[in-house]
Amino acid sequence: MPTWDISFPIRDRMPGFPGDPAVQVTPVRRLDRGDAYDLSSLAMSSHTGTHLDPPRHFIPGAVGVDRLDPVRFNGPARVVVLPPEATVVDGIQVGRIPAGTERVLFRTRNSERWDRSEAFFEDYVALDDTAAEELVRRRVGLVGLDALSIERDSTGKFPVHHTLLGGGALILEGLRLSGVPEGAYELRCLPLRIADGDGGPARALLWSP
Repeated sequence: MPTWDISFPIRDRMPGFPGDPAVQVTPVRRLDRGDAYDLSSLAMSSHTGTHLDPPRHFIPGAVGVDRLDPVRFNGPARVVVLPPEATVVDGIQVGRIPAGTERVLFRTRNSERWDRSEAFFEDYVALDDTAAEELVRRRVGLVGLDALSIERDSTGKFPVHHTLLGGGALILEGLRLSGVPEGAYELRCLPLRIADGDGGPARALLWSP
């Protein structure tokens, strides 16, 4: 079956959301220096690259990434491709999703921009309030986007995160969906099992049925 790896590879000084700790991959032991084996140390945030946002990320006392049922982020998923001119994912675009969809991944022009450069860009396509509200109304359980954040918010209140996480939807950010056609897939996603984690870097793949 056709397979797509839709994850960011974790590497030294990879792009991150502004204000987040920089990723550092530091060699500790190296065969070419005469050591018996290769070994590196990793320093990164819980929201590095492709990652899952659990309710705990924004809701005090809510469940962390380690206590989520993996069924919630594994199973049938739908990729929705937005036209290149789309600057936002809104409720109208959410209306294209077939009834009963449990997991949806939005492919926007962000994915093609990641192909050209991995430098962070501020004008990424993101979800607005109407999209978040419609997704919750439809009881979608997981929402993915090809940006390092699901929303662009200058107020610091993060309404899209609050609506989705408070309404029962998990968030999968930092996807690489370039070349993935619109349609139905099987999603396999395994975030790191960080105790009481507010986020979990993840390997995510799609299989075409």
